[in-house]
Amino acid sequence: MSLLHTVIAFLVALAILVVVHELGHYWAARWCGVKVLRFSVGMGKVIYSRRIGPDQTEWALSILPFGGYVKMLDAREQDLNDLPPEELKREFTRQSVWKRIAIVAAGPLSNFLLAIIVFAGLYTYGIPEPTTRLRTVAPHTAAYQAGLRGGELITSVNGESVRIWSDLRWKLMQSVLDKMPVRLDVQRTNSAVSDSALTESVTVRVDSLTTEDLETDFLAKLGLDLARPKPVLGKIVPDGPAMQAGLRQGDVIQKVDGISVSDGLAFVEIVRASPGKELKINGLRGGEAFLVSLTPEPFTKNNQVIGRIKVEVPLTPEMVIADESLLPAIGKAVVKTWDTSLLTLKMLGKMLVGEISWKNITGPITIADYAGQTARIGLISYLTFIAFISISLGVMNLLPIPVLDGGLLLYYSLELLTGRALPERVGEMAQRAGVGILMTLMAVAVFNDIVRLMS
Repeated sequence: MSLLHTVIAFLVALAILVVVHELGHYWAARWCGVKVLRFSVGMGKVIYSRRIGPDQTEWALSILPFGGYVKMLDAREQDLNDLPPEELKREFTRQSVWKRIAIVAAGPLSNFLLAIIVFAGLYTYGIPEPTTRLRTVAPHTAAYQAGLRGGELITSVNGESVRIWSDLRWKLMQSVLDKMPVRLDVQRTNSAVSDSALTESVTVRVDSLTTEDLETDFLAKLGLDLARPKPVLGKIVPDGPAMQAGLRQGDVIQKVDGISVSDGLAFVEIVRASPGKELKINGLRGGEAFLVSLTPEPFTKNNQVIGRIKVEVPLTPEMVIADESLLPAIGKAVVKTWDTSLLTLKMLGKMLVGEISWKNITGPITIADYAGQTARIGLISYLTFIAFISISLGVMNLLPIPVLDGGLLLYYSLELLTGRALPERVGEMAQRAGVGILMTLMAVAVFNDIVRLMS
């Protein structure tokens, strides 16, 4: 059932992205007066089609679900000898170079527009997000050396305001790629002075991180983690180790084996790491101290033996509703799409010069897995996934590789500069090279997918 769910989520996302991309080409062609013969979702043999509209455009569903295309009236592909003059005027290659550029560019631009619409909708609707309050900072980390200890609320990164954890992570990722120190403005919760004096700046060095660390939880390596609730016990499961030891709902855990417990997650981590080991727990109940001993029962999860005591411990971080009115939401969505596009290009550039591993290239299997995971989390996560993939699709299609939209835009740009079209022989050679590049990238992506599945 999980596999079926993943496949459906992947196909739905793929269909949305393909349809939006090809609709960009279709509508631009229509607006430029070019006749569209076929609009296909999928590649290969047509399995269903229907002709609609004054031009009797064939709207088709093809057998291979990867990709799609818009087939226009084109002298390079069809015999136009029998067409009347008014139809010949609607042939693609007879259009001005600016119209051809508009038709080709409309596909990737539609993908960017989709991302902007999705982000703007989410920002307007309001997304529950963790705040930027910090958990206790581990010693010997960059954050600790910068003077952070935990409990601080980060309010800006390099002068740019942040309210939610995902924005903080995003801006720090950009700083790691640029290998630049990060200036954080923070509010310390234990300050007793006026609001204007609550904020101070600290500088966190990120040069200890490499681009490879971006594949992992790089914030934790810097010493930055989400603040968690205090270690207050929730519901106690009957006959579990916690109840047998005398623990009650509402108990506040202070120490385990003499070591202070900073939050609920720290308590959970200690219990999980202690299957079958007796633990001495100091806590508070109604303001009075108590001491109990308990032994977490061994429990196998994901082929690993962990300890559990059968008690609920709240772990949800401090949350805020990240919402905006319509116009600010659109502006924020445009900036998010632009920043994501630049980051994608920056990552690609670092791959080319060897600063980032080619292992980061993902193929259809990994993308399908992400589609399934985000769909199971909820609609907001799934829509966010679609927006990011739409941006990636737009950026990739604008790369100057023959057979991609970016390759065609390169041809037409050269035509603008030289005043004449690219020689047919040169175009054919470039097409072959482009196919080779794409096949190589696809092979690398599929190989990486297989390695991830086996690891």
